[in-house]
Amino acid sequence: MHFLWLTLADPDPATNGQLLYSKGLIDAARDAGASLRVIGLARPDSPRPARTLLGIDWRLADEQPRPSWRRLLSPTPAIAQRGNSANFERLVDEALDERSWDAVVFDSICAGWALGRVLRHCRHDPQPPRIVYLSHNHEVTVARRMEQGSRGLRRLQRKVDRIKVSRLERRLVANATLVTANTPDDCRRFSADAQRLRQGRSAIFLPPGYAGPRLAERTIDATVPRRAIMVGSLDWPIKRIAIEAFLEAGTETLARAGVELQIVGEAEPRYLGELRRRFPSVDFVGRVDDVRPYMRQARLALVPDLLGGFKLKGLDYVFNRLPILAMRVALPGMPLKQGTSIGLFDSHAALADGVLSLIDDFRELNARQARAYDACANRFDWQRIGQHLVRHIMRGGRAPVRAVPDAPSFDVTSPPAPLGAGR
Repeated sequence: MHFLWLTLADPDPATNGQLLYSKGLIDAARDAGASLRVIGLARPDSPRPARTLLGIDWRLADEQPRPSWRRLLSPTPAIAQRGNSANFERLVDEALDERSWDAVVFDSICAGWALGRVLRHCRHDPQPPRIVYLSHNHEVTVARRMEQGSRGLRRLQRKVDRIKVSRLERRLVANATLVTANTPDDCRRFSADAQRLRQGRSAIFLPPGYAGPRLAERTIDATVPRRAIMVGSLDWPIKRIAIEAFLEAGTETLARAGVELQIVGEAEPRYLGELRRRFPSVDFVGRVDDVRPYMRQARLALVPDLLGGFKLKGLDYVFNRLPILAMRVALPGMPLKQGTSIGLFDSHAALADGVLSLIDDFRELNARQARAYDACANRFDWQRIGQHLVRHIMRGGRAPVRAVPDAPSFDVTSPPAPLGAGR
């Protein structure tokens, strides 16, 4: 099984959710027996010392930023433009010409700029590779939410970009022999797209795994500061919108009650400085090498996100035994139940009030973290996820020689039970 895997960038170190998901899938596919060549952007902050490492053939291209006017005029959406450069194109062309591949994997829409090159290769290949689209989100939904959260000229720019996203996402799923989604909600969205256009191919539910540390036990008591924590990168615009909305709605409520709020994660220094000026009662820590000491010094964790999509930080919270309060739409795909293993809310103001009602209830805090841990303990196993993915890739047919340019042709089955759930 030889897979050509196109991703955004070298995912190691995995400093955000996208990189964590990509790294987990790449390693899991290798461990399931696939031979991989992975092409992505190099990370200048963390150069990879060898081309072939741990059984994976890495081919990394230096990023070549384009001027802003070219990005605006490009038919490719902004999310997929970083890798669209001459040196990345050369690596893709060399790989396609070098050998016959069983599958070409598009690891998120970020790699979608290369679809045209792969389809041209398929038309002239007597045994064209399977085309696999590993979606990280239902990208049209993300683009629509970003458009709705903007004003003025920025809203117009994001409307244009949303149209570009829609076209590229439709082309990817139209030409793929396999589409995956990492939440049941996104499976349903893809299914609705397929039904609306009356065309169909199968897709699978592919949640992330968890390979981090697991805290065997923890007791939350008065020795733990009266603190709520949020962990995660702040570099994604739609995440910034959600966090700023929560801070505007909830910081005064928490500060008046003497509850500390701490935000830990990578962010652009200028943006982090702006947040510190706007919300002086909040402790913005920035990037750290190890978030575990910070999680141990908090009584609960918050997920104020306004968009679905699997949040890997949810698994970090669960396995480090932090009770979670979240927006109702924020954590699809996790087997947590409202009121017993998680608290779900319909507004940011209600989320802040929920913190106050729970922050000093040690019995309930400990009961919730224990129930959440037990619910997730035997799920989210990367080994089984890799086997699941490779099996579905090899089961699928070959790529169409005459690919459909714009109309989706896939059929999303009902998502199965999460992998490892007693099976």
